[in-house]
Amino acid sequence: MSALIVPDWPAADNVVAATTTRATPGQALPPGVVFMSQVHGADVVPVDIVRRSEAALEADAMTGRRAGDVCAVRTADCLPVLFCARDGSEIAAAHAGWRGLAAGVLENTVRALETRPEQLLAWIGPAISQPNFEVGDEVRQAFISGDPAASGAFVANARGRWQADLVALARQRLARAGVHDVYGGQWCTFGDAERFHSYRRDPDCGRLVSFILLK
Repeated sequence: MSALIVPDWPAADNVVAATTTRATPGQALPPGVVFMSQVHGADVVPVDIVRRSEAALEADAMTGRRAGDVCAVRTADCLPVLFCARDGSEIAAAHAGWRGLAAGVLENTVRALETRPEQLLAWIGPAISQPNFEVGDEVRQAFISGDPAASGAFVANARGRWQADLVALARQRLARAGVHDVYGGQWCTFGDAERFHSYRRDPDCGRLVSFILLK
């Protein structure tokens, strides 16, 4: 079992990215990694502000532009989405649960970057898959009220609720923001207990860390 999941994307040579697994030793995280206080919102902050803050900032995405910058998020079913400029000039990491996704955390991250959207790469790390993510009408409505096409990411189940496809929703929203080079999204945290933490499977679980850095 691999200790790290490394994105298969055409990132520049100075960009390093990965997601931890249950097998990842603690020392595998890069030096200088800092974390936000994630609140399922849509705020984006520069990593140097997070680094200088005496208390963890409430935000759900961070950006970096200087050599040595590390952007990171912690997840256990929500989407970790990593971004980089095609030329390696800047990076970002976003935590996108359904609330943050509906609130526009991915769009806000794209807007916070100086790179034009069509020159960005995005990678979606391990998250809960549609067969394992049951939601109510309020979740579906939160998405389709702003984009009727989002209805295609929801499938009705026998319990009168919905199976939501977070990866599909993220891809739709990234495309609308102008980001079309999107990779990853094939891992299910809930379904692979050997490799991943999952809050829906075990509320007392740990967290995966998805990070991206500029060498």
